Amino acid sequence: MHAPTVSPPWTYTLQLPHDPRSPGVARSVLRVVLRAHGMTALGDTAELLVSELTTNAYQHSWGAYSLRMCGAGHRRIRLSVWDSNPEIPPPFRGPGDGGSSGVCVPAQQTTLTERGRGLALVQMCAESWGGRALPAGPTGEGGKLLWVVCGEKPE
Repeated sequence: MHAPTVSPPWTYTLQLPHDPRSPGVARSVLRVVLRAHGMTALGDTAELLVSELTTNAYQHSWGAYSLRMCGAGHRRIRLSVWDSNPEIPPPFRGPGDGGSSGVCVPAQQTTLTERGRGLALVQMCAESWGGRALPAGPTGEGGKLLWVVCGEKPE
């Protein structure tokens, strides 16, 4: 009799240059990671979330940024994006605007709003989300970390 096989935890990190092609590269790498871990059913939702987070990092920061993809339990993935801008965008702001975890304060949106609608999609598509400003350390980096978790929806 064999013991059940347990998949070890996994994490992939992708460093992205401040380049308009980087969000597309991030989506391509995400598809490969999801396929490698048998999670292709998450593809559309995870790609939308990565696209919004990496595009936000490209548009609102001034340097390189990174994407981290981690297994988050059965058929779930946690996607995190770090960038150099410490400002937490409205959909991720919590009380006191220092960041949040799991509960977002909806930004005021209308159909005429030209910007900010993309990150509001996170509220509709992710199981949970959060963000926090990171203080500058000895290396002077600081910035912010935004994260989302998505998983397969029960049928």
